[in-house]
Amino acid sequence: MLKRILRIFFVVVGAGLGFHFGKDIFDLLNSLLNFGEIQGPEYFGAVLGAVLLYFVSSWLVDYIVNTIHWGEEMLLKLPIIDVMFGAMGLISGLIVGFLLYLPLSSIAIPVVGDLLPLLVSGLLGYLGFQVGFRKRDEIMAVFSIGRRDKSKRDGSNITANVEHKILDTSVIIDGRIADICRTGFIEGKLVIPSFVLEELQHIADSSDVLKRNRGRRGLDILNKIQKELKVNVQIWEGDFEDVSEVDSKLIKLAKHLNGKVVTNDFNLNKVCELQGVPILNINDLANAVKPVVLPGEELTVQVIKDGKEYGQGVAYLDDGTMIVVEGGREYIGNDVDVLVTSVLQTSAGRMIFAKPKLLEKAL
Repeated sequence: MLKRILRIFFVVVGAGLGFHFGKDIFDLLNSLLNFGEIQGPEYFGAVLGAVLLYFVSSWLVDYIVNTIHWGEEMLLKLPIIDVMFGAMGLISGLIVGFLLYLPLSSIAIPVVGDLLPLLVSGLLGYLGFQVGFRKRDEIMAVFSIGRRDKSKRDGSNITANVEHKILDTSVIIDGRIADICRTGFIEGKLVIPSFVLEELQHIADSSDVLKRNRGRRGLDILNKIQKELKVNVQIWEGDFEDVSEVDSKLIKLAKHLNGKVVTNDFNLNKVCELQGVPILNINDLANAVKPVVLPGEELTVQVIKDGKEYGQGVAYLDDGTMIVVEGGREYIGNDVDVLVTSVLQTSAGRMIFAKPKLLEKAL
């Protein structure tokens, strides 16, 4: 459809040019070839111009259509707020260029006096777009400061802003976020970026069976959150073309939305802390609600495998917490009473160190 419209446009332009210059062209040809007068040279010129421009513009139409489609895809990927601020900056730049048109056009320099206003208007429009697009956060901050000052003077409090919780790929695949949402402990709006969905889709389409199952599990969890749970979920359609890593995009999005990243990725947790981005770590939450185990307590566990160090055995609690039993290698496959000696708790998880109770009595 777009190609057809452009073809018609070029045909009309060719016909108009041929009609306007047809008489001059035929007069020139007549003076050279002396073929006599032609009735209605303007109409012959219009037909000839339309036909010529129709065939000549074939390659140009394809190039213009491809350029328009490329620009359309770029605009659709940009967040609407970026487009709005960029358009506002562009309009502001063009207005300034229009105000400078008369002073610049009065410059008495051949050719330059005519082209300079157009050049300045284009330059100011471009600069206005760049300023509006790149400084949108600072512009929004200026207006938000004004609203906060007004609310303080009025004695009111702004509560309309909803806090955004941005989910990363690892926490979606983990699945515990659905259970947390069901309990109602997550407030605000859950934001699922489109680039996280793309990464999940790539994982689900992987040739590796384990990765494929993880990706499909993540998609099932998202479907469950959207359809079964009463949670405000938003799919963020934007992208950051200048950033390739998904983790970096998540951090940039958190700064853009002034939200929090929800994850269980230890490395992403550390990077967010370094960049001052608020984060909700599912492992921290799980550790906080686990039963407290103190040194000196007695536990009955089943040693299932040997540890990294010589003579160590490894057991697990019902919640998945790993217990390293010193001298527990000889008890592999058996239940044994142990005494807790120390507990190591980090964002990556919890680890308990213990030793057999029989060994304690022997000492």
